[in-house]
Amino acid sequence: MKTQVLPIDEESLAEARRILLSGGCVAFPTETVYGLGADARSDSAVRTIYAVKGRPSDNPLIVHVHKEYDLDGLVFDTPFAKRLREVFLPGPLTLVYKSRGTVSSVVSCGLDTLAVRVPRHDGAQRFLRAVGIPVAAPSANRSKHVSPVTAEHVYTDLNGRIPLILDGGASEGGIESTVCDVTGEYPIILREGLVTREQIASVVGECGVWQGDQSAPVRSPGMKYKHYAPACETKLFPAAELEGAIACFGAEEKAGRRVLALCEHAACDSFPKGKALDLGDTAEMFAANLYRLLREAETRCDVLIAVEPRARGGAMAGVLNRLRKACGEGK
Repeated sequence: MKTQVLPIDEESLAEARRILLSGGCVAFPTETVYGLGADARSDSAVRTIYAVKGRPSDNPLIVHVHKEYDLDGLVFDTPFAKRLREVFLPGPLTLVYKSRGTVSSVVSCGLDTLAVRVPRHDGAQRFLRAVGIPVAAPSANRSKHVSPVTAEHVYTDLNGRIPLILDGGASEGGIESTVCDVTGEYPIILREGLVTREQIASVVGECGVWQGDQSAPVRSPGMKYKHYAPACETKLFPAAELEGAIACFGAEEKAGRRVLALCEHAACDSFPKGKALDLGDTAEMFAANLYRLLREAETRCDVLIAVEPRARGGAMAGVLNRLRKACGEGK
């Protein structure tokens, strides 16, 4: 299969619609990461997503719709979900509702819930309006690999596996959307991201964070499986153990390995010049830079020494979740 990378225009959008309505997959940009979309109404089309990615079959998908789409045909709404949509959408927030069962059960792995997102990215909105259907879409990468934030990243992972990548430039947000369950008495965050618990609570009065059993059925992407891992070896150090990271860096270099560090701006001078990948100095910069730098690291080094930023609170919960899954947990 030949994979085309095309700018978003009337011609490429018409081709994207044709591919989706014939059961195929198309990669498209969002403000967080690139998504791999297929017709959410079709069992076979949704299964194609899992096959293309090599994704575990019990890991649910998110349905994407444009901002004028009528959600009443997809889910059972709640008053506080409406309020969250008014404040945060379009944007990097996914809401998990009780499903009306009008899309393929493969999307939610047989559960009675449905995760729905309305992306803010103009290219995503144009794509979703052009196809006019609910689009199931995880990140457009090989399962467990670093999420893609450019069309080039998607091409690296999926060349020859999908027919079309819509190129909408680099994603600005950099980490996946916050996922929030709105089926109960108050919202529960299932996956942390750029929209924070504090922001949600300020709108609806209360917001919890999922603390469930890892053996329970997966209710949202990002809850269970190892994700976001670069191809190089990684070693992760807490912020308070910078000296240990420096010593480890030196030992790896002495052993003749190609080594890079990944750290916040203030720590970059602790490593040899040109050997530190600079995450920046704010939570928003950390999020925007993380996946791009992880992708860069796997092309330049044998081992990546990652140091957690010192900042906490707000969007840092999502940043640290991704960094730990990429470089720490399950390694």
